[in-house]
Amino acid sequence: MEQRKCETRRATRHWICFVAAVLLWSVASAQIRYSIPEEVNEGTAVGNVAKDLGLDKSTLKDRRYRIVSSATDPLFHVNQNDGILYVSRKIDREEVCERSSTCLINLKTVLENPLEVHYAEVEVLDINDHSPNFPETEKTLEISESVLSGTRFQLQAARDPDSGPFSVQQYKLSSNDHFRLEVKDKGEDGKIPILIVQKSLDREAAGSHSLVLTAMDGGKPPKSGEMNILVNVLDVNDNAPVFSKDVYSVMLDENTPVGTTVVQVNATDSDEGPNGEIVYAFSNSVNRRLFKLFEIIPSTGEIIVKGPIDYEHKDKYEIEIQASDKGLAPLTTEKSVIIKIVDVNDNAPEIEVTSFSSSIPEDSRPGTTVALISVNDLDSGLNGKVICSIGEDVPFALSPSLKDKMYSLVTKSPLDREKQSHYSLTIIAKDSGQPPLCSEKTINVVVSDVNDNSPEFSLSPYTFYVTEGNEPGTSVFSVKAFDRDENDNALISYHILRDGNQENKLASFLNINSDNGHISALKSFDFETLKTFQFQVVATDSGTPSLSNNVTVNVFILDQNDNAPVILYPVSSNGSAEGVEEIPRNVNAGHLVTKVRAYDADIGYNGWLLFSLQEVTDHSLFGLDRYTGQIRTLRSFTETDEAEHKLVILVKDNGNVSLSATATVIVKVVEPKEAFAASDVKSATQEEDNNVTFYLMITLGSVSVLFLISIIVLIAMQCSKTTDYTSKYLQETNYDGTLCHSIQYRSGDKRYMLVGPRMSIGSTIVPGSHANTLVLPDRRRGSGEVRHV
Repeated sequence: MEQRKCETRRATRHWICFVAAVLLWSVASAQIRYSIPEEVNEGTAVGNVAKDLGLDKSTLKDRRYRIVSSATDPLFHVNQNDGILYVSRKIDREEVCERSSTCLINLKTVLENPLEVHYAEVEVLDINDHSPNFPETEKTLEISESVLSGTRFQLQAARDPDSGPFSVQQYKLSSNDHFRLEVKDKGEDGKIPILIVQKSLDREAAGSHSLVLTAMDGGKPPKSGEMNILVNVLDVNDNAPVFSKDVYSVMLDENTPVGTTVVQVNATDSDEGPNGEIVYAFSNSVNRRLFKLFEIIPSTGEIIVKGPIDYEHKDKYEIEIQASDKGLAPLTTEKSVIIKIVDVNDNAPEIEVTSFSSSIPEDSRPGTTVALISVNDLDSGLNGKVICSIGEDVPFALSPSLKDKMYSLVTKSPLDREKQSHYSLTIIAKDSGQPPLCSEKTINVVVSDVNDNSPEFSLSPYTFYVTEGNEPGTSVFSVKAFDRDENDNALISYHILRDGNQENKLASFLNINSDNGHISALKSFDFETLKTFQFQVVATDSGTPSLSNNVTVNVFILDQNDNAPVILYPVSSNGSAEGVEEIPRNVNAGHLVTKVRAYDADIGYNGWLLFSLQEVTDHSLFGLDRYTGQIRTLRSFTETDEAEHKLVILVKDNGNVSLSATATVIVKVVEPKEAFAASDVKSATQEEDNNVTFYLMITLGSVSVLFLISIIVLIAMQCSKTTDYTSKYLQETNYDGTLCHSIQYRSGDKRYMLVGPRMSIGSTIVPGSHANTLVLPDRRRGSGEVRHV
């Protein structure tokens, strides 16, 4: 039983193996075919080849089951573990099977031990993965505007790598009025689009047409591609240039710089290319002279200033210009350009002086005409309106005339040549333009002299100081007058007024040079007999009629040291300066023995006397006062002192060359009784001397009073001329026979004083004053002038 079962099993296995062998043979001899869509991902399973071929999966690896391919990068591979066929990389049907309607890929699989070869086919199915594509995305067509309707233009067809229904199926043209689309089917070559003109073209209405041609495939949804078609309409010269304005009118300032653009004309031509290119030019009818003033740029139509533009020459220009295209048969259009010249204030007023009197008398009345003036301005309007003026600080004015632009130059106030003899008058003419222009003209007016000024002395009155003892016939001083007139009117002559007046009788001893005013003395003056006098000098000009003026001249005689001191006491009976004085022996020190009195007719230092002991028997016994001449005892007498003493007193003045005199005093020392008896005799003598002294004092006082009066008169006259100086006499209270007086005066910043015997502290001697003039410290401010000759 068991044996049967074993045999049955063995028989079944053989059957199965036989059937399998039959099947394998049938598979090996049959063709296996798979299909997959293109663009599947890498690793996608195509089919189980081992199963479909009836191969034992367990032996695939040992038998090295594989796909045999010459490609370095095969599209498929078999997994030896499960026998499944996989995609090795993405498959692009259009790349693998270009231009094939059916895309089949043959695969050869191999088994070893024993060798077996099996074949399989994989059909790659097309998918709509490409859009139609034109060779050019932009297409330009040039079609003449004269083309006829119905004209056909074949366009390039679109290409779609897909096949069958996914290829290009139809074309569409964007909506327009001038073109339509026709499609021609060429079988395997595809469908060809054709562009047909269905309406006449006009380049001036539309120079180009933009069309869009669309190609679509049969996918769902369909894919499409576009091509932009630009149709340029070619021009035909069928339009003449047209100016942008009917009338060109422009304003141009005169004197506009050369090169300035006046106006730019503009013409347009609807044609294009040379047919639409415009060239500008002046018309043949334009005057050739305008070519010197203006030019036109052919390419731009700019009219440019070429020469000077002057409104005063011409104020308006009308120029014919033409615009022509560049067609084979050029078309031309003409137009007028009106240029109006605007006046610019470029002309300054012109001043013309006529009927000019360069000289005018100074006594001319106000309103006297000096000159006639005319002005002119070439500009117009306000630019030509002129206003004339003259300075305000001159005695002249411009008076408008009845005639336009005419003026009279007249005097407006009295003239005075002595204040101003010449006037440079600047006449200003200014127009009313913006900005205004002005011109100036200077005329010189000379004011001629009229004898209207009398001679004037430089000082009034004149004061001169003349030193006594002058040399007769020499010039001692001079006067000077001036006349503000000129020429003969200013020519001055001098003479001394001699009217027989008692005050002027001394003028007969004087002579004056009529040309220069130098005055000379015909005699020598003596201060002791004449101290001051005055006279008058007359200055007369040479005008017609002549004018004159006079001046008072005060003359003061200055003292010189020409008088020696005179001893007044002691005087002996024979006239000699000797005297005898007796004094008691018992007198004390300081006892007044006697007083020497002296007089000097000179003044100042010349009359200032000083006393000194020239000779004395005993210097210890007697003393002499230097200024008063008093002789006093210096001590008491002793028994040993001599009874008689001789004193010689020297009296001298203080002149530059001092003069002197001496007096001798014999002093006898007596006993008191003898002295008393002698005193009675002396008293009688003293009384007689006192009478003489009294009369002498009266005489000196009278002279001093007269001199003081003269000084006071002089001071009053100087004060009237604002010259500040004072004079006074100083008299000693204890007058001892020496006249003391002083004269104080001022010159510039210094004060001067003619002094007697006493000097002020801080005074100095003025050189050349013969030692009788002092300079005093200035205690107040003032000015004065004293001449010292």
